[in-house]
Amino acid sequence: MKKVLTYGTFDLLHFGHINLLRRAKELGDYLIVGLSTDEFNKGKNKQAYHSFENRKMILESIRYVDEVIPENTWDQKIQDVIDHNVDIFVMGDDWKGKFDFLKEYCEVVYLPRTIGISTSKIKNDLNVVKNG
Repeated sequence: MKKVLTYGTFDLLHFGHINLLRRAKELGDYLIVGLSTDEFNKGKNKQAYHSFENRKMILESIRYVDEVIPENTWDQKIQDVIDHNVDIFVMGDDWKGKFDFLKEYCEVVYLPRTIGISTSKIKNDLNVVKNG
């Protein structure tokens, strides 16, 4: 069985997230998503609208996702790859090169982002309407 791993906050879920998860799953048989915890997001100065538990529940309901694990730190990726016997690590290409250190443990793939959508764009568009 080929295992694939990706990470993210997955807040305000949109079709770009679904495209990433679908394409990641197509690379293997079993998709693991490392989901940023609320505490980890706080340390990144990033605030999610939905709590970790709610984001986890949403991800677990997506047919492409087989398992959700908590992402507590930047440094856990090597251990996650080893502990979960991961074959392929996947991230959006906006992270290109940032995770190449994992190449000695598994294949690293950077997938193109879905054009025209992002959580930041949604938040910005909602602020424009609200403050319009």
